[in-house]
Amino acid sequence: MRVFRLAFSAFGVLLIAVGALWIGQGTGAFPYPATSFMINQTPWIINGLIAAIGGLIVILGSRRILH
Repeated sequence: MRVFRLAFSAFGVLLIAVGALWIGQGTGAFPYPATSFMINQTPWIINGLIAAIGGLIVILGSRRILH
C-alpha cells in the first residue's frame, strides 16, 4: 500500500506542476518558448487550474484512501 500511496502522491505533484506551468503560460508570466501557442490564452489558465486542483485531489485522496 505504501508504494501505491507514493505513486499517487508523485502523480499528484506532477499534475500540480503541469497545472502551474499551464497557468504561467496562459497568463503570460512564463512566456517560454516565445512562440508558444499557449501564451496569453485564457483556456490554458482554466486547464491549468483544473490540472492543479486534480493533482491536489489525487494527493489528498491517496493519503485518505490508502492510509
